[in-house]
Amino acid sequence: MEILNYAFMQRALLAAVLVGITAPAIGIYLVQRRQALMGDGIGHVAMTGVGLGFLLSWSPVWMATLVSVLGAVLMELIRWYGKTRGDIALAMLFYGGMAGGVMFINLAPGGSNANLTSYLFGSLSTVSESDVTAICLLAAFVVLVTVGLRRQLFAVSQDEEFARVTGLPVRALNLLTAVTAAVTVTVAMRVVGLLLVSALMVVPVAAAQQLTRSFAATFAIAVALGVSVTIGGTVTSYYQDVPPGATIVLLTIGAFILLSLLAAPLARRRARALAAAHPAEDPAECKIPATRGAADEVGV
Repeated sequence: MEILNYAFMQRALLAAVLVGITAPAIGIYLVQRRQALMGDGIGHVAMTGVGLGFLLSWSPVWMATLVSVLGAVLMELIRWYGKTRGDIALAMLFYGGMAGGVMFINLAPGGSNANLTSYLFGSLSTVSESDVTAICLLAAFVVLVTVGLRRQLFAVSQDEEFARVTGLPVRALNLLTAVTAAVTVTVAMRVVGLLLVSALMVVPVAAAQQLTRSFAATFAIAVALGVSVTIGGTVTSYYQDVPPGATIVLLTIGAFILLSLLAAPLARRRARALAAAHPAEDPAECKIPATRGAADEVGV
């Protein structure tokens, strides 16, 4: 294929595959915890890391990882102790992250808001070899956590109180989930962009849930869908010269709509098959006792 003849597209496709795996992998736990917008908030905080990276002449990916991890930990602490004022504190954290990113990048030598564009909305041509190395290492961490600790994370996501009673370190697992989500945001920002990464965490999971309620099946379908749309969006972006992040998100939403339309007839078909396999019986009080029926048959 012509697209594979270019080194920058090879890097972009590799990054897209890793994003397609990691975003739904952590997103399924965020959806279960009803924290679907957590990735969006972390994306705002990560902007400060990108700006600091330009200001300090350090890798924006690694600096964004550091800052977003600190922001994710702070978000969890606010969730635990913030009580009624927690939403205000989170709002200040998110908006402060955006403002800090814009300020730091404009203070950097030769920096301007234009430098933020590729990080906010994704860019294929700017994925460097160092970015790919960082993305591979961070993606390995995300997969290790989301797959290796899937039973513990699922238990905490479903019912924190029950998980605590069974002896699981609930707060440590919550912090690990937040840190993993922060790492995923920085993995995805070069392909999807900081402002759109949350959609790739949530929508494939929601689409997979249209077809199945099993955790394992939902996980597998969501990851397969994530990889499909990221590759499809990257290829479409190359040939049609459109923004990769927006293309990937629109494809994801399109897949959700399609699966939603298919889910209704499939559910009706399963219901009919179940009814045919287990036909309705008369209520117990309406049944004729077996001894009475046998007596009638012999004329008693």
